[in-house]
Amino acid sequence: MSTSTSSMSDRHPVRNGFAGATTIAAGALLAAAGILSILQGISALANDDLFVVGPEYLYSFDITGWGWIHLLIGILVVATAIGLFAAATWARAVAIVLAAVSIVANFLWLPYYPWWAVLVIALDILVIWAVATWSPDFT
Repeated sequence: MSTSTSSMSDRHPVRNGFAGATTIAAGALLAAAGILSILQGISALANDDLFVVGPEYLYSFDITGWGWIHLLIGILVVATAIGLFAAATWARAVAIVLAAVSIVANFLWLPYYPWWAVLVIALDILVIWAVATWSPDFT
């Protein structure tokens, strides 16, 4: 297949629409992950004592630090989602980096709230995939 034929087929309107939808989806997923992180941070700050009862032990954790970390990450993620909606070029790289940081933070959060952390990790993985596969040439 010649170069001109492949470039013509790459600019197909269906692919162009799909690329635009991927951009919107990536921004929406990023915003959702950011809002969940903000809520996670607020929850940790509001109730900063966590009690875990083991077979013969009672553990008490102060999770205020984690609350501030998740709140800060959430605010940055929502700001980056707004940048993605505005098609800012910086937002793609920042979105991938922040989603990766969020994955690490939520992995470390697993012992405290496992289902919540797994949900945010899954959203972050979807965000990385959507942003990494988005081609700005079509938008």
